Amino acid sequence: MPRFLRISLVEPGAVRAHRLRGVLAFACAAALALGGCDSGAPIETAENVRRFEVEGIVQDVDAAHQQLLVDHEDIPGLMPAMTMSFDVPERALLAKLAPGQRIAFTLEIRDKSLRIVRADVLEEKAAPGRAGAIVAVVQDLAPEFALTDQSGADVTLASLRGKALLIDFIYTHCPGPCPILTGIHAQVLRELPPETRARVHFVSITLDPERDTPEALASYARVRGADLTSWSFLTGEPERVRDVLKRYGVFAQQSANAGEVDHVVVTLLVDAEGRVVKRLFGVEESVADLKQALVEVAGA
Repeated sequence: MPRFLRISLVEPGAVRAHRLRGVLAFACAAALALGGCDSGAPIETAENVRRFEVEGIVQDVDAAHQQLLVDHEDIPGLMPAMTMSFDVPERALLAKLAPGQRIAFTLEIRDKSLRIVRADVLEEKAAPGRAGAIVAVVQDLAPEFALTDQSGADVTLASLRGKALLIDFIYTHCPGPCPILTGIHAQVLRELPPETRARVHFVSITLDPERDTPEALASYARVRGADLTSWSFLTGEPERVRDVLKRYGVFAQQSANAGEVDHVVVTLLVDAEGRVVKRLFGVEESVADLKQALVEVAGA
């Protein structure tokens, strides 16, 4: 099957040991062009490639999806200390790692992907790390929200109960991943089988409520071919939006580049009962795979 883009999937088995209700997550993912740091200083590399040297404690290994859950130290200029899942493209590298190890690893940001390309075990049995500071824990109920859509109407999570949801986080002035993500999701929605489409709703929550008025979101959606009969682009009072982002564990802060927002790139699939069933990081999922995932969630 040809693959256009791939998103990392974090399944329930990879995070079940780290489920703590009420823990607020702050995560940052691919597609960030960020500044330098101290102990985690970036290594100078080719254009569009950055590497950071980091230490952390392995929390879980998901060999099936080539993911490593690491409680890592602060990476100044990139992300705060947290527990986060990373892609590990080399299976041989992943095979030598196990929960409890303290590792030194090289984190590579290349275009819109973020992955571990090297890891050395420093200690086999390290002290326990923090318990699961991760985005919207799989199997938990998605946090409630009450925001305003592109037409000025009030939308709550409760009002969407009964439909499978695809929830993402974007802002209209985004120069990189947001329009790519919206374009992928617009194509997915267009190509869903009619019986599935009737049971799903897409939700995009702004990361920049100061500028993203309902009118700005409506224009952004139209330009990117979003079907607004099945898709809500949400904004609201800045403090209310920031509270929603915090409860979803979505990291977002003003960038050093004026007008831009450094943020996690994550898509959540939520079932008809309101539970998070998949977390997809980045913009690398194929349209076909995302369609299949939605068919499964909507039909469950």
